[in-house]
Amino acid sequence: MVSRPDARTLIETVLDAGSWKSWDAPPADPVAPGSSYADELATARAKSGYDESIITGEGLLDGRRVAVVVSEFSFMAGSIGVAAAERVVLAAERATRERLPLLAAPASGGTRMQEGALAFVQMVKITAAVQAHRAAGLPFVVYLRHPTTGGVFASWGSLGHVTAAEPGALIGFIGPRVFESLHGYPFPEGVQVAENLHEHGLVDAVVAADDAREIAIGALNVLCAERTGLVAGEPPEEDLRPVEAWEAITRSRRDDRPGARTLLKLAATDVTPLTGNGAGENEPGLVLALARFGSAPAVVLGQDRRRARPSSPLGPGGLRMARRGMRLAAELGLPLVTVIDTPGAALSKAAEEGGLAAEIARCLADLVMLDAPTVCLLLGEGAGGAALALLPADRVLCAQHAWLSPLPPEGASAILYRSVDFAPEIAQLQGVRATDLRRNGIVDRVIPEVPDAAYEPRAFCERVGRALEYEIAGLLARSPADRRAARQARFRGLGG
Repeated sequence: MVSRPDARTLIETVLDAGSWKSWDAPPADPVAPGSSYADELATARAKSGYDESIITGEGLLDGRRVAVVVSEFSFMAGSIGVAAAERVVLAAERATRERLPLLAAPASGGTRMQEGALAFVQMVKITAAVQAHRAAGLPFVVYLRHPTTGGVFASWGSLGHVTAAEPGALIGFIGPRVFESLHGYPFPEGVQVAENLHEHGLVDAVVAADDAREIAIGALNVLCAERTGLVAGEPPEEDLRPVEAWEAITRSRRDDRPGARTLLKLAATDVTPLTGNGAGENEPGLVLALARFGSAPAVVLGQDRRRARPSSPLGPGGLRMARRGMRLAAELGLPLVTVIDTPGAALSKAAEEGGLAAEIARCLADLVMLDAPTVCLLLGEGAGGAALALLPADRVLCAQHAWLSPLPPEGASAILYRSVDFAPEIAQLQGVRATDLRRNGIVDRVIPEVPDAAYEPRAFCERVGRALEYEIAGLLARSPADRRAARQARFRGLGG
């Protein structure tokens, strides 16, 4: 049976023992004494042991000072009235002033009906305070509890940089009881459940309260990581044996070649996977995560062809998920690492109607203008627009057997000769190899494979991790304006 702790128990579970300090003053009730609503409030206080549906304060999370906002459902179904909203807003504003990460754990039926329209519009006030906190470059982490519905889910419950949910929690816009009362039949089962939201990319993880602490610690270790004065060791020397283009392409397609997920597992720490684009789309062939390479924090978004469904390669939804990572990096000033490993984008009616070309264009535009430091890693296959969409970066690294081409060589051969038989010759002529890409100014550094990444996955991934740490540390030492100008000049000068 799932444990569903109340607000105080959740705080004790997540924060360091004995570190909690309340920020709350007695609430100012917007109600006349002796009214029926005043009686309801008095009864709720006596039964629940809470003075309002929201408690706020601060504490330590693995030694890190954090601000906390938690709902209490036993107080009038966690509903939000003027007094509760004021607590959320004051906490968010104080967290912003004191530059604290803000952790929120809503459990609410939404607006308090007894206070009507004035309570309803409090969600705007709360949203403004949360957005001001985010605009200050501060993390907002959300843990959705059972149940979270209505205006709370449609405002601050859906604004987290990282969002987890309680197992089996009812989470949705309209409460099922209200829906059935209005329509005369029940809402479909299994839709407004945490696990279904995770499957559709609306929450990043489904974890019990005991594990929510570890999720928050890992995320904040990246989101709040030091970004000045990083010292990284020298990257590996390039000691490359000559390799033909077709041999590199063949090696890049091996099933046992390490991909983006293997790289995170073997070369990174504090890895917090993120799921979906927040708009109901999830792409198994795209990795989105917070991670650290050595001392360097990063948002990582990468293609992992081994997880892509054979019948559904990377499509517009996956690129919208990638753009979520770009926005996250830009908002929090985190370095962004893109990982290219794709046989190509989806070629289908659904992809065309879903805006594939437009999403590639938007990825390119976002990356070219991003204020955050950017590093691109060509890890394996780099075919077509799906590869190009993640390429623009301040620094571009390339594994020795990775490659970049407008089409898979077989496709180029078919265009030129109406046959795929000339793919090896086409690949050689097109300059798709890592060493060719470096010679033409597309790639800055080639990472050796000794003799092939598939034979030495751990050593290879650790080599990549050291190179990423080195490049990120160097970029963080430069101003955003200088980085962006140099990035634009870099691509302007290609072929010139």
